[in-house]
Amino acid sequence: MTQYTLKQASSLLQSKQISAVELANEYLAAIAEKNPALNGYITIDQDKTLAEARAADERIAQGNASALTGVPVAYKDIFCQTGWRSACASKMLDNFISPYTATVVQNLLDEGMVTLGRTNMDEFAMGSTNETSFYGATKNPWNLEHVPGGSSGGSAAVVAARLAPAALGSDTGGSIRQPASHCGITGIKPTYGTVSRFGMVAYASSFDQAGPMAQTAEDCAILLNAMAGFDPKDSTSLESEKEDYTRDLNQPLKGVKIGLPKEYFGEGNSTDVQTALQNTIDLLKAQGAELVEVSLPQTKLSIPAYYVLTSAEASTNLSRYDGVRYGHRAAQFGDLEEMYGKTRAEGFGSEVKRRIMIGTYVLSHGYYDAYYLKAQKLRRLVADDFQTAFARCDLILAPTAPTAAPKIGADSSPVETYLSDIYTIAVNLAGLPALTLPAGFSGGGLPIGVQLIGNYFSEARILGAAHQIQLNSDWHQKTCK
Repeated sequence: MTQYTLKQASSLLQSKQISAVELANEYLAAIAEKNPALNGYITIDQDKTLAEARAADERIAQGNASALTGVPVAYKDIFCQTGWRSACASKMLDNFISPYTATVVQNLLDEGMVTLGRTNMDEFAMGSTNETSFYGATKNPWNLEHVPGGSSGGSAAVVAARLAPAALGSDTGGSIRQPASHCGITGIKPTYGTVSRFGMVAYASSFDQAGPMAQTAEDCAILLNAMAGFDPKDSTSLESEKEDYTRDLNQPLKGVKIGLPKEYFGEGNSTDVQTALQNTIDLLKAQGAELVEVSLPQTKLSIPAYYVLTSAEASTNLSRYDGVRYGHRAAQFGDLEEMYGKTRAEGFGSEVKRRIMIGTYVLSHGYYDAYYLKAQKLRRLVADDFQTAFARCDLILAPTAPTAAPKIGADSSPVETYLSDIYTIAVNLAGLPALTLPAGFSGGGLPIGVQLIGNYFSEARILGAAHQIQLNSDWHQKTCK
């Protein structure tokens, strides 16, 4: 029963072939069996889950259910929900029980979806391997010796392991798309501002964006319909008409122009990634898509610009964690200043401290112009590159990561880890939508994903193209043992 896609589970619930309580119990049993080894979930509350499932069954019986009523979903630990611990995988918030609910979570609760729990992640979403979590690393379900990617590694892992039909993640520099690639699932980062950030713990406010992760593009489209929309509680939320993200699912690819950026097809990609890209190119050609070469020349500047800007925003956002109002507080201190210092030293992990220090440095007097202001100018150049490319194509095909998932502990330095985000970061700098879908496997049996990148507000077109690829391939149907 836990092998169903979100759409299949919805159909069975609506036809009353299964109940929400039965489905929730199946997932809870699977979680109890597999999660100790996987470490994908860090907070589970069976009583809350089953209470939501019983309420969903009542809605279905009364005839006022939506297509998502009774369908289970997992939430990355970055999303607040009343009565649930929302720790952001950090010691700093280990004791924080949220008094309010994130808008995107509330949207899904209003649809009657059933909460399975909170998934593991890199601490405060800072990481690409899910190894910086206070609660220990999540394992890749395809091979427990490998990472699932990050920072939404827990969400990707539980969907891949069939411990949830869908999950929410957040994407600041590829944190939905990269773990989706490493775990063999589908995940989309929408246009910045499409999904409310209210109640999502902030890392870098001008980059962070919530998005769905599921087995298929169709499932992601169904979820995004419920997630997206204007939120007056979020100052960065976009006011726009409600969209149907499923509208292009049946649109053929014939005549669609797919851009291939020459900077993304270089020697830095492993042979496995090159093969996955060629698999997708062959499939697109077979369906009548037109392939054109495009250029994104500022790609090489994306990583330095990204880490300057996001670290600067992190240093500001994380200044609120001082031990005064909520979260961890040092047990012993002499005065207020010492309390601040000890609390932050004890509460934050090494990667979070590193980014806070970098951010504080680039914002300091004498360095603002040299680093922060220059990085903002580079951000504009990266965005302009994409607009030049989209004048020649409808969508862009690119690798998601240069290799398959590395082994746990394999990256020897932070810089090595940062470089693994080379293909995802530019999208966040520009605020564009992009989706990862499975496209093959490495020689070692690990999934490989590719990206489809679109212009602003082209989520439906991206999801439609991904759906057509998945109708003509079976990479997304493969399951790990």
